[in-house]
Amino acid sequence: MIKLHDLYFKSFISEQEVDTAVQRMVDEIANDLQDEVPVFVGILNGSFMFVSDFVKKYPKPCEVTFIKLASYEGLKSSEDIQRLIGLTQDLSGRKVVILEDIIDSGNTLEAIHRIFENEMVDELKIATLFYKPEAYKKDYKLHYIGLEIPNKFIVGYGLDYNGLGRDLPAIYQLKTTQHMTNLVLFGPPGAGKGTQANFLKEKYNLIHISTGDVFRFNIKNETALGMLAKSFMDKGELVPDQVTIDMLNAEVEKNADAKGFIFDGFPRTNAQAEALDQLMEDKDSQINAMIALEVDDEVLVERLLERGKTSGRKDDADESIIRNRITEYYKKTAILKDYYAAQDKYYGVDGVGSINEITERLNNVIDKL
Repeated sequence: MIKLHDLYFKSFISEQEVDTAVQRMVDEIANDLQDEVPVFVGILNGSFMFVSDFVKKYPKPCEVTFIKLASYEGLKSSEDIQRLIGLTQDLSGRKVVILEDIIDSGNTLEAIHRIFENEMVDELKIATLFYKPEAYKKDYKLHYIGLEIPNKFIVGYGLDYNGLGRDLPAIYQLKTTQHMTNLVLFGPPGAGKGTQANFLKEKYNLIHISTGDVFRFNIKNETALGMLAKSFMDKGELVPDQVTIDMLNAEVEKNADAKGFIFDGFPRTNAQAEALDQLMEDKDSQINAMIALEVDDEVLVERLLERGKTSGRKDDADESIIRNRITEYYKKTAILKDYYAAQDKYYGVDGVGSINEITERLNNVIDKL
């Protein structure tokens, strides 16, 4: 992911994929033109990198010239196409191939056809490296297309956002959700995870999604997903991961404008972690960190037994049950620790001390993400 000015962009098309598309266009055009000596016309500024690579790969004699048009302001293609630099040679009777970096609305293409109306060329063909079919509103034929892409703003390989990004050799796509902080919060029973989650969501304006709460809500309100989950639970079976993911997705969708999320109680397995990664990727976001509160077992047992005096929970009053819960936690967390550590996203935080001290340690981790 990269940041240009105030916006974030994610990796979209690799340098190798761009090179392969350019080579394919070269081969196709060279085969069509046979022994003709074409004039390739690049549309500045965006096409300079494409034209340079194209003509270096072109296997036959050719001529190259440029015209400069201005159409983009920030992220939008304007209706007002200005011609800033014109043609400087006679193209009468020549075969001309326009080399465009990208065609979306087609406004620039309309201006190009208007410019060439009086040039008396033998044949005019349009070649574009990138094409957005969803955005194209004109009837002009596109003779050669490198890659069809979705109608999202891109930068790189000559394309810019307010002057930045043209130098990038690969293509990056605008993130539809800008910078978010998404955390997976872990902690053994008695670590104070719930208390800290409340502080974190307030400080960073995050949405706390507890899997247990989500399940209870869906079952209580008899949603389609809740009834589906209950059907498995009633048979003593595990609820399939996809059902849980669909519930979490619904929660994320409810809070589409959130600054980020704290996921509590999910994932529990590598497969679930991968599913969560895909869910966030679909939202143009990602999990930034797995944060685990680390507390010595004996301290946990002492805390839970003390809590059991007032909580009314039977599993807080039996030391053997407590120790079993802690053991189960480590079995599950060890797998996920390796998963997130491999992505350099695992952060262990000392969970012993005052509430304020632990909160400060968590803040120090999050502030550096």
